[in-house]
Amino acid sequence: MRSEHVFGDLRPFAQCHAPTLVRHADGGLLVAWFAGTREGHPDAAIWAADRGPLEPAPGLAHAPRPTQPTQPTPRGAVPKPPGTHWSEPRRIARAAEQPHWNPVLFAPSASRLVLHFKVGPRIREWATWIQESEDAGAHWHSQRPLVPGDRGGRGAVKNKPIRLQSGEWLAGASLETRRRWDAFVDRSPDGIGDWQASAWVPTDRRRLPGKGVIQPTLWQSSPTEVHMLLRSSAGHVLRSDSSDAGHSWSTARPIDVPNNNSGIDLVRLRDGRLALACNPVAGSWAARTPLSLLFSHDNGETWPDRIDVEVEPGEFSYPALIEDGDGLCLAYTWNRRRIAVVWVDAGEIPQS
Repeated sequence: MRSEHVFGDLRPFAQCHAPTLVRHADGGLLVAWFAGTREGHPDAAIWAADRGPLEPAPGLAHAPRPTQPTQPTPRGAVPKPPGTHWSEPRRIARAAEQPHWNPVLFAPSASRLVLHFKVGPRIREWATWIQESEDAGAHWHSQRPLVPGDRGGRGAVKNKPIRLQSGEWLAGASLETRRRWDAFVDRSPDGIGDWQASAWVPTDRRRLPGKGVIQPTLWQSSPTEVHMLLRSSAGHVLRSDSSDAGHSWSTARPIDVPNNNSGIDLVRLRDGRLALACNPVAGSWAARTPLSLLFSHDNGETWPDRIDVEVEPGEFSYPALIEDGDGLCLAYTWNRRRIAVVWVDAGEIPQS
């Protein structure tokens, strides 16, 4: 496991949060986040930085699974300062003189990147905006509301959309009001426009303490079967399943993974295994440490294997996870002061 910070303490903003990442065709990365004086401040905007492909690290390929977090650099190597391999942070989105939140990057085609982000004075009043890039994020255009008249947030709320085997795109969405949280999915034929919202994911409010569920992360296991895991106020991750390619959903149920009412993300690997990034801590608004990767070999029914990425006191939160070659790449908020990126080699991922 190798880790880097995208920038150090000399940065053009006080706080940062909620990273998202996408892999370039050459193996490099684009990472985006929101940053400003603090979360919810009117100066919060969307920022980004790039990195080239990861250099080979002697002795790390096919390393045994670690029982504790590994060092960011191989033994004997000289650690590089934060931001060494990364471009300087640059502001890539500022749609209004209001707080910006929760960027989500994804690539509908080999030549196009899309960014969803929220704009609004408060979460319950925010709207989703979209902008596109044809040159791997160097330049952005077509900045516009995703759905005209949106209030509350359409499209991707935190986690990357998935492309279904049909070619359609599904984005995990949610609505946060003063007293209640609800989740749904948005569907697009091409990942760009014509987004259509599903009905709410059903929840049993008698057994769901607190506000509810938000921020779905999605995967598909067959042409008709799609699944989601949800952040919740119930002390556990909740799960819902669809047998009609995401048009309707089962009643969300708790699974045996603690959740501290903070963001999660998941990726389905090419061999069918699932990797889940989360803070496996029970309790609504509980500590955002440790930050861990959990693994499932049975389509998310059980999660027996775990790698801890951060274990120290602090806030290590809002993970974004993608498959990177045969391994994984993870970005997350590091104490609201930096954005951290971790690569997990294929040999470190539990096989059974």
